[in-house]
Amino acid sequence: MESGAAAGAGSVGSVGSVGSVCPQAAGGAAPGPVGGRFPFPYTPYPIQERFMAALYSALEAGRVGIFESPTGTGKSLSLICGALSWLRDFEEKKQREEARLLALEDRGQEGKKELTSAEPGRPDSKDTPGEPDWVTAFVQKKEERDVLDRLKEEQIRRKKREDRLEKIRHNVQLKYAAKRKRSETDETKRLLQLSKEVLSEGAGVDVLEQLDHNEEELILAEYESDEEKKVVSGLEEDDDDLEEEHVTKIYYCSRTHSQLSQFVREVQKSPFGKDTRLVSLGSRQNLCVNEEVRRLGALQLINDRCMEMQKNKHEKKSDEEMEGKKRRVSRTVCPFYSYEQMQFLRDEVLVEVKDIEQLVALGRETKACPYYGSRYAIPAAQLVVLPYQMLLHEPTRSAAGIKLKDQIVIIDEAHNLIDTITCIHSAEVSGSQLCCAHSQLLQYMERYRKRLKAKNLMYIKQILYLLERFVVMLGGNVNQNPSCQAVSQTGTVLKSINDFLFQSQIDNINLFKVQRYCEKSLISRKLFGFVERYGGPATAVKTNKENQKLAGLQNFLLTLQQGSDKEGTLQSPPMEAENDQLRTASPLMQIEGFLSALTNANQDGRVILNRQGTVGQSSLKFLLLNPAVHFAKVVEECRAVIIAGGTMQPVADFREQLLSCAGVDPARVVEFSCGHVIPPENILPIILCSGPSNQQLEFTYQTRDLPQMMDETGRILCNLCNVVPGGVVCFFPSYEYEKQVYAHWEKTGLLTRLATKKKIFQEPKKANQVEQVLVEYAKSIKRCSQAGGQMTGALLLSVVGGKMSEGINFSDDLGRCVVMVGMPYPNIKSPELQEKMTWLDKTMPRAAGQAPSRVLFENLCMKAVNQSIGRAIRHQKDFASILLLDHRYARPAIFNKLPQWIRERTQVKPAFGSAFAELRKFHRGKSDAL
Repeated sequence: MESGAAAGAGSVGSVGSVGSVCPQAAGGAAPGPVGGRFPFPYTPYPIQERFMAALYSALEAGRVGIFESPTGTGKSLSLICGALSWLRDFEEKKQREEARLLALEDRGQEGKKELTSAEPGRPDSKDTPGEPDWVTAFVQKKEERDVLDRLKEEQIRRKKREDRLEKIRHNVQLKYAAKRKRSETDETKRLLQLSKEVLSEGAGVDVLEQLDHNEEELILAEYESDEEKKVVSGLEEDDDDLEEEHVTKIYYCSRTHSQLSQFVREVQKSPFGKDTRLVSLGSRQNLCVNEEVRRLGALQLINDRCMEMQKNKHEKKSDEEMEGKKRRVSRTVCPFYSYEQMQFLRDEVLVEVKDIEQLVALGRETKACPYYGSRYAIPAAQLVVLPYQMLLHEPTRSAAGIKLKDQIVIIDEAHNLIDTITCIHSAEVSGSQLCCAHSQLLQYMERYRKRLKAKNLMYIKQILYLLERFVVMLGGNVNQNPSCQAVSQTGTVLKSINDFLFQSQIDNINLFKVQRYCEKSLISRKLFGFVERYGGPATAVKTNKENQKLAGLQNFLLTLQQGSDKEGTLQSPPMEAENDQLRTASPLMQIEGFLSALTNANQDGRVILNRQGTVGQSSLKFLLLNPAVHFAKVVEECRAVIIAGGTMQPVADFREQLLSCAGVDPARVVEFSCGHVIPPENILPIILCSGPSNQQLEFTYQTRDLPQMMDETGRILCNLCNVVPGGVVCFFPSYEYEKQVYAHWEKTGLLTRLATKKKIFQEPKKANQVEQVLVEYAKSIKRCSQAGGQMTGALLLSVVGGKMSEGINFSDDLGRCVVMVGMPYPNIKSPELQEKMTWLDKTMPRAAGQAPSRVLFENLCMKAVNQSIGRAIRHQKDFASILLLDHRYARPAIFNKLPQWIRERTQVKPAFGSAFAELRKFHRGKSDAL
């Protein structure tokens, strides 16, 4: 971004919430950083200064803030510099207060009263009525000692940590010593393994023991349901470092790993890049450096294999103790799961800011697990960067060792936060998956029945019963091929959780215990190993009679999985595809998620029975209706929560559905929205009410399929392509409608007319094809701008909510005009949407005379519109026109939901002529200025 010379660019305002912390709204001077200025890598824009001041104030006051700063205004740097300035000042104030309290110890009696009441919320002991003087004196002295001991202990820990990190930062010899020690350890392990192999060859290994070894890892270990292991994240409980107290920190989360890596790079470039203790967290899929585990591909398989290897490591000691009595089978352990090496990795992470890629490279170099090593760094870290799921999903948060009490949380790219929480806590399973899992589990139980403990058998039978009843609810029989079972009554039925449990006759089963068993026993991993070993084509021929029965399991499972294919094809895929299909999808793993979802409170969700042509095509889905229940703990525990994004309008959903339902006091909520850094003359938003032939533009479900509406859209684009240079991006409400319009234009010849001015590209449905289309689109625009001639660039036909409506930058010539065809309302006939709307009408008050369901319907549409039209303007010197093709955009209720910086500059044009004149003037003026 360029240095902010444009002092007056943009606009800012704190939107009317009670207790706004915006500097302009405050009666006096707003809280700000020590010295009055925020450290910044360049002269900040005025709107960045206002953003940072409002952010600092919200953190200081412990608010829940909704912050909007359009893309291209330097939001990431504003978040970094504003939040880390507050954290730096907070730490300095805390240390000064500690020093003051410790100084009181030397003042004798005069400092005692101040010392015992120094901490907030600490009662004064001598005021306790009815206590004898000696009791009061004893309690007072104990409180003095406790305060001083706690402060001294914290100081010692902090000094020890700082000294350790300083040594690593400046003493390169320590790194070389650690590398040398790793090499020696590796060599010792290699020689030890070699000697064991030689000894076992000399002694001769029992044939039966070899057979046991083949299957040992498939047998479920004895399950202790009531035993709570005091192990945090799989690490030994006697490690001193796990007792390290969590310092006050900022948790920053975003949607994708690439967005997080970009944020970390911004931190590295900022004035805080050298002295901030930052740790990046991620999934095992992103952080695992064990190639054997990484090759499993699917996240759940990687998770289960990792947990299993940890378990093996913890059981190793007891195995060694038993070695003299009975030879045990060796278990695979992860060579990267070394406590000593992970400690070294932790310190390296805290010394220098690293993104995910750098963390993985460090893990490979140090032979330490980045996934667990990064978790060691959490307590001492000042800034923790992590994906949405790790923060918003409580079991994942707990497993990672994340403690939110009195901490700061910043959720970036939060425009779809409600949908994200809903998706994380929803689950769907198909009939074919249910039958497939039942078949696998039944054959597993029959094979190992004599070797499984009673408790394991009990839980396996319960899971089998659950699967059987779920299939019955879909109208099928679990023992028959689901793709051959026709469903008598097709359609969609919604049920409350309790009704579903009663009607499926599983209300007598404790789902919490079953869920915990699935999680702790790693049954899905054992089952996957079982199918992989005995169900695969490579191992179909067995000498054992019992194994021969399993030889056909692979084929049966494939027919079950094909049953979920809506096309109903029975053709067998190629061998490699078969392996991939089984390898990347273990049905029981999916079903575990559904069982977990059923443990939600009855009023907070619904179960959707979707009965299609066959049982295999049918499905059960849990729909979370109240995402606030899973967000409530975050806002309750944290000191402050900031929800930020480039386009947060309309914000009513966040206030009502998320914050109000989570029990947040309206006085604690603050909204901040700022303008854009571009000058007003660099953007031309137009609401167009009619086309060139005076056809009114209203793309409802009833009218949009009319030939005259599709013709009018084509004529508008033909005119645009004559005057707009570079790229034009046209968004349609759906893939189906875009395909329909394209076919109509092809038939009428409009497509040929368009192609004479701009090369036409269509957004692909497959994610892996998007990059190639974008590359060709950009090349075409570049060629036209260099060559001149009749062709003026390219036209990209995209879809709202598709791959290109979020996260893609159409800056400069890639997006000189963005066109929105119609209003992308969601499908009102969707059972999920209807249930959500009904639930809102029952639980929410009416807003400004509108039913909550209607507000939701409009907000879903406008959030999608705002995300799409925000793709074009990406930096201060960029320019673009925005064309909204539908007269309904001019309605006040809709118009007011556009982003403020676009709304302020929008023109409503009833006729096409005046709109076209404005567009021609705008683009000619900009082209001449280039």
